[in-house]
Amino acid sequence: MEWTPDTAALESMIEWHIQSRAHACRVSGRQFHDGETYHTLLLDTKAGFERMDLCVDSFKEAAAELLAKANLVSHWKGVYEAPPPVPPDAIRKDDAESLLRKLLERREERHAAAAFILAVMLERKRILRVKGQSRDNGRRIFIYEHPKSGDLFTVVDPDLQLNQLAAVQCDVANLLEHGLPDEAPAIASVSLEPTEEPFNAPSEIPSLAPL
Repeated sequence: MEWTPDTAALESMIEWHIQSRAHACRVSGRQFHDGETYHTLLLDTKAGFERMDLCVDSFKEAAAELLAKANLVSHWKGVYEAPPPVPPDAIRKDDAESLLRKLLERREERHAAAAFILAVMLERKRILRVKGQSRDNGRRIFIYEHPKSGDLFTVVDPDLQLNQLAAVQCDVANLLEHGLPDEAPAIASVSLEPTEEPFNAPSEIPSLAPL
């Protein structure tokens, strides 16, 4: 069975998505060089999260103003890595990272829980790092960064209950094994009745080694 979210609640949440690292400074327009240090600021706007990638000089010139912004969610420094050549397409099963990217690109509400579990798995493997948290209509939103690519992953916490976790893990395992179908079949519903054991944070997730 697959976990089915509360659609009405999810419709009020900010869209979950990926934001790629810029290859040039937002202010000066200068292209970043491989190995160059840059600054990233994440701002909470009416349209959603907005990232700004700045070179060191541009950040220094406006640091006081930028860091004083009321809608600043997070700020950090990174090291720019030039993107490698695009490899030829290969037919293979999805790994956790590629699957998460596909789910976030599709933005299908029914996969919100699977995306959250995959993000936690990748954080534990040190593939993703939490860079900030925010709230939208009472729901937590985690901002993850992929250190190598610089991509940001915005993932909503679906407020899973412990009695829903097994169904979501089965869904994730199935997606990793068989991939994401182009045409999704009808899905079974899982009871969303409250339990006495809420699943509230990534740190509370049981071992996902069997996946």
